[in-house]
Amino acid sequence: MELLKNANWFKNFNYNDLFIIVAVITGILLVRVLFLWSAKKLPKYYDATRSIVNWFTFYGSILFVLIYFSKADWMFASFFTVGKVKVTLFLIIVAILIVSLASRVSKISTSVLLPTIYSRYNLDRGMRFTFDRIIHYAIMIIAIIISLTTVGIDLSALTVFAGIISVGIGFGLQNIASNFISGIILLFERPIKVGDRVIVDDIIGDVEKINMRATIIKTLNNEHIIVPNSYFLEEKVVNRSFADPRLRLVIPIGVAYGTDVEKVREYLLQVAAQESEVSPVVLKTPDPFVNFVGFGESSLDFELFVWIADPNQFIVIKSNLNFRINSILSENNIEIPFPQRDLHLKSFHRDVREKFDGFN
Repeated sequence: MELLKNANWFKNFNYNDLFIIVAVITGILLVRVLFLWSAKKLPKYYDATRSIVNWFTFYGSILFVLIYFSKADWMFASFFTVGKVKVTLFLIIVAILIVSLASRVSKISTSVLLPTIYSRYNLDRGMRFTFDRIIHYAIMIIAIIISLTTVGIDLSALTVFAGIISVGIGFGLQNIASNFISGIILLFERPIKVGDRVIVDDIIGDVEKINMRATIIKTLNNEHIIVPNSYFLEEKVVNRSFADPRLRLVIPIGVAYGTDVEKVREYLLQVAAQESEVSPVVLKTPDPFVNFVGFGESSLDFELFVWIADPNQFIVIKSNLNFRINSILSENNIEIPFPQRDLHLKSFHRDVREKFDGFN
C-alpha cells in the first residue's frame, strides 16, 4: 500500500538522467573491454587483471548511480516499512552493495591471502578448506548484520521472523537444517575432509567439496555423487585417509599343488621390492609380508601384503603388482590353476541293456 502511495515518483523521474546513466555505464564497459584486450598481451596476469577490472566495473557503476541520484526524491521513496524503518531503494542498494562487497572480500581472502599462510604452516588440503569455509561464513554473517544495521532495521525486530523460520524448520525444513548443522560439524570435527578417499555404498571416491547442505564426492570413474551431510554422521563410512593415510594392499594369488611354497614366498617378496624401487608410494616399512592362507579346492592360496602411503594410488599399485606377479611366475614355470571339476560318467547303453535283459 505504501508503495502505491509513492507511485507518483515515476511522474517526476527525469529520463535525461536515465540517458546519462546508460551512457556512463556504456563508457565504463568499453573501458573494461579495452583493459581486458590489453591484458591478453600478458597472459600470465590475465586472470588477476580480469578479476580486478570486473570488480571496479561493477562497484564503480553502482557507486556512480548512488552518487548521481543521491538527492533524487524517487531514490528515497518508501517501498515498505519494517518496524519504524522505511525501506527505500537507496537503502536496498546499499545493503546489496555491502553483502556483495563482503562476498568479494571473502573470495580474495581465500584465494589470494590465505594460501600464503597455509603454505607457511604446511596445512593439508582438508584443513585449508575448513578454514576457507569458516572465514567465508564469518565474513558473510558480519556483512549481513552490518547491512541490516545500515538500513536501520533493529535486529530485535527480527525475532518474529526468526519464530516463523523455526516453525518452518519444525514442519518442512528440518531436513535442510539437519544437513546444514551436519555440514558445520563435519568442518569442525572433520571425520571426513576435502581430499579424503572414502567408500560410500561400496563406491570409492574422493571428497571434493563440503557445502552447506551436501558433500560432493568424485568417483574413480569421474562421476560426482552428491551425499547429504547428515549421512556421514548417521551411517558407517569408510575413510581411507582418516588419521593415518597409509593403506595395506592385499593381493590374493593361488598356485598349483606341488609348487615349492618357499619359492612362491621368495618371488612375491621380490615383486614387492621391485615395485618399491620404481614407486615411492610403496612403503618398505612395515615390511611386505606373504600370508599362506591355506589349501583351496584347486590351488595353494597366498596373499601378498604391501603398505602404500597414498590411498589414491590403490588401483595403480595393485595393477602393477599383478603384472609383476604374473610375469615372475611365468618365467619360473609356476602354474596359476583354475577351478576344475571331474565328471564320472557311466555307460548309458549298458544300463539300458541290463534293464531289458531283466524283463526278458
